[in-house]
Amino acid sequence: MLKSTLILFCCLFNFLAFTQNKSNDSLKIKNGIENPSLLATHSFGIFSSRINTNFKKTSPNKNTFTFTASSGNAFQPLVKAYIPKNPAIRAEFRRTPWNKRKFNFIDQQTTPAETMTIVIDAVIKEFRIGYSLPLSKKQELIVNLRSYLVTKGKYPFTIFTNDEAIEWFHSNINGGEDPFGRRFYGLNQVHFRYTDRNGNTLELHNNDFFIGGVEFSHYYYPELSINKAHNIFINLGSHLGINTSKHNASLDFGISINALKQVHLKNNYELNFALGGNVLRKNLMNFKEVLDLGNNPYLGTAEGHIEITKYTKKGHFNALGLNYQIQSSYNKQDEANYYRLTGKWKEINGHWESGIATLYRPLSSWSLIYTYGTSKLQFSLYFKEDHPVNNAPDFQVGSQIKFPLFN
Repeated sequence: MLKSTLILFCCLFNFLAFTQNKSNDSLKIKNGIENPSLLATHSFGIFSSRINTNFKKTSPNKNTFTFTASSGNAFQPLVKAYIPKNPAIRAEFRRTPWNKRKFNFIDQQTTPAETMTIVIDAVIKEFRIGYSLPLSKKQELIVNLRSYLVTKGKYPFTIFTNDEAIEWFHSNINGGEDPFGRRFYGLNQVHFRYTDRNGNTLELHNNDFFIGGVEFSHYYYPELSINKAHNIFINLGSHLGINTSKHNASLDFGISINALKQVHLKNNYELNFALGGNVLRKNLMNFKEVLDLGNNPYLGTAEGHIEITKYTKKGHFNALGLNYQIQSSYNKQDEANYYRLTGKWKEINGHWESGIATLYRPLSSWSLIYTYGTSKLQFSLYFKEDHPVNNAPDFQVGSQIKFPLFN
């Protein structure tokens, strides 16, 4: 009995070892979770070098090139904010719900206040060109050049994120008829204007194109005992961004930490879990006078991801992932306790205050990502939805192509 048991155990061990080796061979073409850029095409965020989360498990063994294109529909009606300087007015507003605060800010002498005005109605497209250079077995350098195009979002160049598609979804599937007032203000238009609290104005028009900046990301992949023992991988990142637009010519710096857990399943399936976080110091150095794109100097982001992967007999793979991301607010949240907002609230159904109000709230979103990959090429497609509603952007889609260089 014991002999038969030992023989059975040895056969089972050899079978598992063979299966594991076969799985490891197929995993060589996939380095953890390799997402496209999932950063939102936010009307403020596009001018800063925000940090993409890195869920790869090791430094790649080849130089790689990536091209990413994203398109997001942003819609926020005209709204004006008054930030009173008088402590008595602030104290009164703190005791009053934001939509019931009443005060006539006549002039700076009698009722001093800072003011901001914003209206955003556009489809914002982002284009990223990236180059990954493995410096060693444990280190990687990634360089990204990002650019943006502001458009009306008409067919056929914009399919999923144009106004007609979104309002068709609201009218026929979920949301109701014109819940945000897009139809009231008119579909397929560009209104992109922001005046900051210092009186500086940012204005973009249809087909305006600009280079947002260049980003340098250095990642260190330490060799730890948990790598092989538990299939847990960690990387540490440092990030330097040079913003080149005329509205925010500046230098950003940030750090990140990311962790990946892999589970190898039967039948060439693989399950990945990942958590990541980063902090960006915006405008660490300004090269000239810049707009106030949020008086919170730090942007913090937390991200969670789960992905299921199926490997084919040819060694290719199909992966489906679900990502949740939350970012800290652009403005200091305490100001929301005493600001006064005015807008055309009687003319549309709701969310008229979102252009200003969401600058004081954490922004979160869900993304669904599909990736197909071979040893020579990877293609990703994602759909991103804001949660809760902030319309900055409302809905976003993107795709990425990635391939190695100098084989």
